[in-house]
Amino acid sequence: MQSAKRQMMHSMDTSHKKPALGKPSTKQTGDASEDRALQHLSGAGLKLLERNYRTPGRGGGEVDLIMLASDGTVVFVEVRHRSASAFGGAAASVTAVKQRRIIFAARHYLLRFRDMPACRFDVVTTGPEGVQWLQAAFDAS
Repeated sequence: MQSAKRQMMHSMDTSHKKPALGKPSTKQTGDASEDRALQHLSGAGLKLLERNYRTPGRGGGEVDLIMLASDGTVVFVEVRHRSASAFGGAAASVTAVKQRRIIFAARHYLLRFRDMPACRFDVVTTGPEGVQWLQAAFDAS
């Protein structure tokens, strides 16, 4: 009886299932969006410093792309993808909580510099409208 119940519960659990054929996983979609953003920013003259920078430990933050602008500004980039512009689109999904996590990770990253460089926080969105780059989308204050 116990085995039958376990088997039934397993068949109801969908967390172990792979995405449907032809449909990319959330990770694949995110990686593709980051690739598009990186290509766009590189084309605009920025140089990649780090990709998917994470702070050590639990509860920290992550920055999708850390770029260097030609004027020496370190640019922390959050990449967002939305398949539709409902609910404000990709840029609106960078909430105050998400911004705090990005700022936390940025501060951690900046500890490696002896002299504090200029920096800013950009958001790059990808979706049906293409790639949009929002420079200085939020600040650390």
